[in-house]
Amino acid sequence: MDVRIAEPIAARLHRAIDDSDLGYAGEESRLVEAFAGFAQRRWGWDITGARTWVHSDLADSGSTVLRSLAGEGGGVIITTPVYNAFFHWLERAGVRKVEVPLLSPETGGRLDLQRIAERFAAGDKVLLLSHPHNPTGVVHPREDLVALAELAAAHEAYVVADEIHAPLTYPGVDFVPYLTVSDAARRTGVALHSASKSWNLAGLKSSLVIADPDGPKLPALSVESTWSSGILGMLAAEVAFAEGEPWLDVVRAALAERAAYLQDKLPTSIGYHPPSASYLAWLDLRDTGLPGEPAREILRRTDLFISAGPLFGELGAGWARLNFATSYPILDDAIDRIIRAIG
Repeated sequence: MDVRIAEPIAARLHRAIDDSDLGYAGEESRLVEAFAGFAQRRWGWDITGARTWVHSDLADSGSTVLRSLAGEGGGVIITTPVYNAFFHWLERAGVRKVEVPLLSPETGGRLDLQRIAERFAAGDKVLLLSHPHNPTGVVHPREDLVALAELAAAHEAYVVADEIHAPLTYPGVDFVPYLTVSDAARRTGVALHSASKSWNLAGLKSSLVIADPDGPKLPALSVESTWSSGILGMLAAEVAFAEGEPWLDVVRAALAERAAYLQDKLPTSIGYHPPSASYLAWLDLRDTGLPGEPAREILRRTDLFISAGPLFGELGAGWARLNFATSYPILDDAIDRIIRAIG
């Protein structure tokens, strides 16, 4: 995002450097406590008694969890189009990719619960959930999460919920953490969280893995995982969750405004359903008349880079992902270039 980081975070990082406090990350309890307070205030989620691990970044913690639950070569379901890094997570974990496309991606998408049930029954025992969903920006409704948890419990399967974009859910939209929806969700689920996306800290490595005491066993994670985190990442995340909400609320409102602005400014030949969270627009360019892969043609014609849809799964052909977390002049320039490319 083209924003300055929150002042309390910047001050804490400067203090750590001034104090030469750049050794190994050690005590994790303050970060866990900060996240617990944030989760309670924002979502009414009480993680008291939950098992929590502090790890490096979400790619590392996610891959470790997937490998633990699916086993070498096990099937992991992803609901495409989906965050392109998930494909690398699966490869890194040594597990097998199983694509179950979202229903109706043109309106943000919903989980295809029938297909998911079929894959669980076929022996693919882990689903990697993007919630809120990247790239469509949909916040999965409670009823879908409840149904998903029931399916997972019935098939002795697991749901790994990547909820990294959750703090950026827009004003007026309810985000429901997967582990809160039912006892079945708590028995089957693992939640992944980080301050990195929402507070613009992606280069500072720190993430949280959360599971219920009666939930999935994760022997690959241990207290030693904390040492894989960077001290600056842990400090920044702690301050973000404890003191970063005023800054976050300004950013959430600005992103919601830009999401609506795009809807007003994009030509009608581009399909676009405004997201409910985060800073990504999933654009349907199939009716624009652009040859080949539209995102690459836009780059060739106008030097504007947007992420080509096939990066997010085969069904992304003809689509593209646009990051709109920038100033209005830059966003206007991007829109103008897209319009110019279409002709």
